[in-house]
Amino acid sequence: MEKEVFSLCFMCSIRCPIKVKVKDGQVTWIEGNPHVAGMEGSLCPRGAAGTSLLYDRQRVQSPMIRVGDRGSGNWRKASWDEALDYVGDKLKSIIDQYGGHSVVLGERTQLATHVSKTFLKAIGSPNHYTHDALCKGSVNTACRSLFGCTDGQIGVDYRNTRHIVLYGRNIFEALSVKEVNNLMAAMEDGAKMTYIDPRVSITATKAHRYWMIRPGTDLALNYALMHVILDERLYDAAFVDRWVHGLAELQDFVQPYTPQWAEAETGIPAGEIVALARELAKDAPTVAFHYGYRGASHTNEIYLRRSILMLNALMGSIETPGGIFFKKGPGEAGGKAARKLVEQDFPKIEVPRFDKAGTPDFPLPDPAHGVPHRLPYAIMNADPYPIKALFNYRFEPLMSIADTALTRKALDELDLIVTIDINYSDIAWYSDVILPESTYLERTDCVQQANGLKPQMFLRRQAVTPRYDTRDGAMILKQIAERIGTGDYFPYENMDELVRWQLEGTGFTMADFDAKGFVAYGKSKIFWDRMDGLKLKTPSKKIEFKSSLLEDAGFESLPAYESMPVPGAGKFRLVTGRAALHTHVSTQNVEYLNELCGENLLWINSHKAAELGIADRAMVEIASSRHTGQMRAYVTDLIHPDCVFLLHGFGHQAKRAERSYNRGVSDAALQENIYDKVGGSPAYHDTFVNVKAA
Repeated sequence: MEKEVFSLCFMCSIRCPIKVKVKDGQVTWIEGNPHVAGMEGSLCPRGAAGTSLLYDRQRVQSPMIRVGDRGSGNWRKASWDEALDYVGDKLKSIIDQYGGHSVVLGERTQLATHVSKTFLKAIGSPNHYTHDALCKGSVNTACRSLFGCTDGQIGVDYRNTRHIVLYGRNIFEALSVKEVNNLMAAMEDGAKMTYIDPRVSITATKAHRYWMIRPGTDLALNYALMHVILDERLYDAAFVDRWVHGLAELQDFVQPYTPQWAEAETGIPAGEIVALARELAKDAPTVAFHYGYRGASHTNEIYLRRSILMLNALMGSIETPGGIFFKKGPGEAGGKAARKLVEQDFPKIEVPRFDKAGTPDFPLPDPAHGVPHRLPYAIMNADPYPIKALFNYRFEPLMSIADTALTRKALDELDLIVTIDINYSDIAWYSDVILPESTYLERTDCVQQANGLKPQMFLRRQAVTPRYDTRDGAMILKQIAERIGTGDYFPYENMDELVRWQLEGTGFTMADFDAKGFVAYGKSKIFWDRMDGLKLKTPSKKIEFKSSLLEDAGFESLPAYESMPVPGAGKFRLVTGRAALHTHVSTQNVEYLNELCGENLLWINSHKAAELGIADRAMVEIASSRHTGQMRAYVTDLIHPDCVFLLHGFGHQAKRAERSYNRGVSDAALQENIYDKVGGSPAYHDTFVNVKAA
């Protein structure tokens, strides 16, 4: 028997729409949903490897309970009832003694996130966090400081842009299929791309202009661009006069930051900076300065991200084809969004979050995502209160939060660690209980509300029955809740019931998704009137260069630039990033992908390597203040001499993930746990390392 199922990929966080072909209960083919504009039936390498994950014998195949020391790899197989009873009993005891707020749940943002939040709200815990905060917490804060909305509520019209500027946004490797297809189509129609990065990534090779900037000096470049734009009156005066609050303050502020000054800081010739500003002004407003996806490099991250967004405003490229737009929800098209479990009434939570986000101690990071890199400190210092239980829902604190040794030390103080995952991740390996989740091909999931220029809803549908003894994550959380007395907050018995509950009142049913995998609220793109109709949520109702959010919290809107430190003798700034073949830390053990990229290499500049006696592909030792490891060198001219680069996500320590075990070096182990104390993001690129021949 053959069938086709429209669904959503989950090999990364993008959730690309897919079509799955099934024959006799086996997945035979996966491709991009041909009915979705921009997909064109295409899929990235990770999406194409979905079958490899599905049929992987190294997946977690049943519930596991630890019998040895944490991290020892000594487990016993358990039934679901035994494992859930074990978790429920332990959790209830912790809640009774320490309160519900002693429980933290971290996850990789997903369609069932409203279920996770409900799980915590029902026990009176504010302590939900997501991986988004590690990727783009400061981008979120920057957007709220300028527009009053989050970065998740804005988008880029790639297909119609005439010129896009990317600051290390390695879009052809850390990729979203629709974005890449749309950008490639725009470039084929004549659009230009400027790419700025200390390393020549794949994206750099596709750019019309590439600048090998000195690491960490992007903010200096942007101040100089603003200087030129304002000095030569290249900005969109009508748009800026109507919508910008604080232009006069910016004009005064950028006066000292000339292109000549920026050349000394960035290494980019002053004349080229001036040329870029003039070139963009000619194409405005159909230009886009990309505000970034992973905005987590330096302690001044929020100000870099603000400067990028401010450049868009100066060009007038807000709410216009080819620029930045505000995502429209169902209400803009006369529709109603799917329901979420968090809309119920819950007990009032009186305590602050574990990370103090949204309090006077840490006022600006978004409490909706939290500040996960504060978790080790909160546990060890019992500040603001004791933390005793941690749930990891496909989130990996040991390999995502900087300073793995510090994180592991903090985890040792917990009474209960539970991981819901598909793979033997490092945190699963260090847990007390592993509750295995079915893959995205084996489960129906919650509704995806896809806001944008055309608001839509998508649905992930089960394509095949679970291969092993696994369950849907939203069912696992419900079944734990039933054991601790909060099951009434989960009014469903299976995932189809939950989806039908979500769709009540929307005018759509599950059957409406059968034809194409999605439903649309309307046919036309929705742009607001950019001269009179922007619906900004700032106090001034304008784009705030002079930010009330920042200044009310005691921070400057336009702080003086501080020069980035140059590495000392024999030292390098550690830079990390992505490749098209892997997602964060979750795919390194997937067989197809592991064959293509099984370990990470250390990129090092040829001249620096020669000085250190390091040959290409030779083993080197890399050492920071936190960790020392060995890996192979990639000696190249394609990286700035001040830094070295390695791919994120390698150096796994879970032995049952045999393909990825101990392959390469973990960037998290090397990095210091330091962060942007205004915006909230980690400063992953502010660690310095020594490198020598091994």
